[in-house]
Amino acid sequence: MAKDKTEAVKSGAPKKDRPWLFRTYSGHSSAKASNELYKTNLARGQTGLSVAFDLPTQTGYDSDHVLARGEVGKVGVPICHLGDMRTLFDDIPLEKMNTSMTINATSAWLLALYVAVAEEQGADVTALQGTVQNDIIKEYLSRGTYIFPPKPSMKLITDVVSYTYQQMPKWNPTNVCSYHLQEAGATPVQELSFALATAIAVLDAVKEGGQISAEDFPAATGRISFFVNAGIRFITEMCKMRAFVDLWDEILRDRYGVEDEKFRRFRYGVQVNSLGLTEQQPENNVYRILLEMLAVVLSKKARARAVQLPAWNEALGLPRPWDQQWSLRLQQIVAFETDLLEFGDIFEGSVEIDRKVEELKEAAREELKLIEEMGGAIAAVDTGYLKESLVNSNTNRVQAVIAGDLPVIGVNKFTESTPSPLTQEADGGIMTVDPAAEAEQIERLQAWRASRDETVVKKALEALAKAAKEGRNIMPSSIAAAKAGVTTGEWSEALRQVYGEYRAPTGVSSAVSNAENDILEPAREKVATAAQALGRPLKVLVGKPGLDGHSNGAEQIAVAARDSGMQVVYEGIRLTPDQIVNAARNGTVDLVGLSILSGSHVPLATEVCEKLRAAGIGNIPVVVGGIIPPEDADKLRKAGVSAIYTPKDFDMAGIVIDMVDMIMKYEDVA
Repeated sequence: MAKDKTEAVKSGAPKKDRPWLFRTYSGHSSAKASNELYKTNLARGQTGLSVAFDLPTQTGYDSDHVLARGEVGKVGVPICHLGDMRTLFDDIPLEKMNTSMTINATSAWLLALYVAVAEEQGADVTALQGTVQNDIIKEYLSRGTYIFPPKPSMKLITDVVSYTYQQMPKWNPTNVCSYHLQEAGATPVQELSFALATAIAVLDAVKEGGQISAEDFPAATGRISFFVNAGIRFITEMCKMRAFVDLWDEILRDRYGVEDEKFRRFRYGVQVNSLGLTEQQPENNVYRILLEMLAVVLSKKARARAVQLPAWNEALGLPRPWDQQWSLRLQQIVAFETDLLEFGDIFEGSVEIDRKVEELKEAAREELKLIEEMGGAIAAVDTGYLKESLVNSNTNRVQAVIAGDLPVIGVNKFTESTPSPLTQEADGGIMTVDPAAEAEQIERLQAWRASRDETVVKKALEALAKAAKEGRNIMPSSIAAAKAGVTTGEWSEALRQVYGEYRAPTGVSSAVSNAENDILEPAREKVATAAQALGRPLKVLVGKPGLDGHSNGAEQIAVAARDSGMQVVYEGIRLTPDQIVNAARNGTVDLVGLSILSGSHVPLATEVCEKLRAAGIGNIPVVVGGIIPPEDADKLRKAGVSAIYTPKDFDMAGIVIDMVDMIMKYEDVA
């Protein structure tokens, strides 16, 4: 025994596997402010960058575009041109960094800017490591930052895949993203099958595109990565990840003939579920985040390559640097203090785990077969099947929470609580973006435009459009455009002129009716009584002004109002205040409901109210839903908003009843 102990002392600490990349998803206000935040996070032990871009950047608009109003720097960093990208990575050596950029419709452009900055730094471009998300298909279903129709969007994805394979061999050219599918209500089976159907669509397009030879194709498949979600049911989520590993290996081997096991590895990064974070008792979110992280690190067979965790207060507003540090420390404690990384796969041979994994795989294969019979993921987007499926699943989830069948501590169970000291600070426990940041960004943008050579810019844009029209890879012309001083809005507009724009199906009009659900019965009775008193049906408009594409809340309100007997006008995402007011006037609606989750609720809702008054219909009640701090709620009421709903207001029947009361007060009907 003594000898064994001595040997253990001599050998030192047990050998551990290398931990995953530690990331925090961050960016706000300006490139300069975000650069300072990145340097701080790296100094605290973060090992990779995860860049959050603001909504104008994600949807291809410059900061001074009408749709960008109120959105600049709110949910990420605004990047309008090469100068912004230089500032974002100032004194951060890109050749030594692993950078993840959550960007989709404009991913080719942001990658072009990144390459241009790396070259300015003198970096070896072939050595650059990182990821662009570059999964536009899921944008049609969940997050809404698409620009172009599916076919040209797929061409942009394959251009990035092909270019990086040849010029940036260490770069992950697409991050097939199931994260936002779960946020939109996907079940584990839907997350598996919809993401894998997307990956199949990408690989089929790459193969058919002919930019990568048949000999190189297997190696190219090895650069495809995934970005997933992990919810609170962490055993099921861990089994889901093991199912992903098996199914991806199966698809690459059987469908594409990839023989080398190295190329068939399922490589993924993760952010754990933000949808399940609660405004009520927000301190509970720390435990949720830890348990959800365990789903993607406990199982060595299916361990994440990179992990980024939300902060405890993301249901309240933007996290502060300290909040992000708290989430980073959680990762570091699990990786370095526990013995997790000292063992092999602790679930190998488990009967229960194997049973659940096989169950998920079988169900996912059936769903994949159904999508294949439809013509694949693109066809399933165009028909609305995928979106409708997610709306239905999310409706079921929301109703389960309302009914108490799905327990959520602090929300529908154990709701009594002492006020949280974490939210009692002067800043309310969140960070707010200085409103002056938008004006300053626009000023910098205008100065950039004034300082460049317009002749060079024009030639670069003409070359970009020509490459798009001729079907050539747009990466070389995009990089040239970046160096010429082209802006994000100009790059996107040049491609809009070639490819056109797209509005995805909302999934609401044909969503499964909840008419038999008792939860909505009180609302149905209220709506019927009001309609009888008015002598006509009640009609509401649900609108999403600005660029926020997270439409789950709007869709659920639209479905609940419709199934309570109201007529509903819902035209999807990305509307200007003028478009919403025109729709309200033309549709002669009784109430306008606005859904805004990007933090731009004050300027956008205020503008809608002002324009309703200018149009002579200012008495129509306006309600607003979103992540809205109390001080902002006061501003909205002063602007003319009748009611404010936040994530804690999940009782759909109660909201519909409130809306009826507001309509009847407006109509002055007793």
